[in-house]
Amino acid sequence: MGILKTLGMLTLVALAVVAVLLTASTIHHTKQLETEAKEFPPPGTMVEVNGNTLHVYTEGDGDTTLVFLAGHGTSNPTLDFKPLWGRLVDEYRIAVVERSGYGWSETSKSPRDLDTMLEETRRALELSGEQGPYVLFPHSMSGLEAIYWAQKHPDEVRAIIGLDPCTPGAVDILPEPSKVQLYVMYLVSRAGISRYMPDTDVGSILPLIGSEDLTEEDRQRYLAVFYRSAFTGDMLREVEYLKANAKAVTDNAAPIRTPMYFFISDGQEANVSGWRGALSGYLSKLDLGEYMELATGHYVHHEKADIIAEEAKAFLGDLD
Repeated sequence: MGILKTLGMLTLVALAVVAVLLTASTIHHTKQLETEAKEFPPPGTMVEVNGNTLHVYTEGDGDTTLVFLAGHGTSNPTLDFKPLWGRLVDEYRIAVVERSGYGWSETSKSPRDLDTMLEETRRALELSGEQGPYVLFPHSMSGLEAIYWAQKHPDEVRAIIGLDPCTPGAVDILPEPSKVQLYVMYLVSRAGISRYMPDTDVGSILPLIGSEDLTEEDRQRYLAVFYRSAFTGDMLREVEYLKANAKAVTDNAAPIRTPMYFFISDGQEANVSGWRGALSGYLSKLDLGEYMELATGHYVHHEKADIIAEEAKAFLGDLD
């Protein structure tokens, strides 16, 4: 009994210490977020949509607007896409729409079904002064939103340039994410524990932070927004809606008249067998569907920005 009592006391002490450390970290994190919000204000336009403030970054004066839609969990879409939009902004106008809970946009408690997210994206662009038809550049999970957009409002979508984009068939073969792991990461982020990661871990989680396409100020912004917008509640709910969103796309006819060009990774980063076939197979339904397979990870626009920019320009030029 004495040993059990001692172990019980030690457990309580350990839990109390953990609680104190978490509380201290959360307080420090909150103060740092307030400081960083003043030091790194949104570089684009803030608009109110459905009671939440969303961030839309725009640049360039081209006649055609390229709209970049981030994949799931991308904490800073504006800078995440910079290696690619930086190579396109000389000929096109670019717009990065940051969904609720991403980048400088506020978090929300709204549903993450395709109808809600698409209407928020369209409204954010409208309020920021942008007009279609657009060329959509969706990465990963936002491929579903881009296809759905072409299904629902074909006159607004000139073409889709997919950056390893999800299709309904790709969702079917994706492994189920661990909800426990996602919620642990959510709590870790909200408590600011990620601020104490070694530089090597930061570089592993955010490989773009070492890219020559980012300035030193970009790197500081990137890290500050990561601390703010990593593993938000909106991102967790997007995972919960993933299967239903894929079904919503499947329930509508493929937008066969919308030209699409997909840049497809080897799928090895997530150990997804059949990834390339699922993406290229969707293109076979279209009047004009092309793809290029790239020997790179899921964030194809990081390492292969030169190739993608060159190919995208040629593809869009042929549509004129």
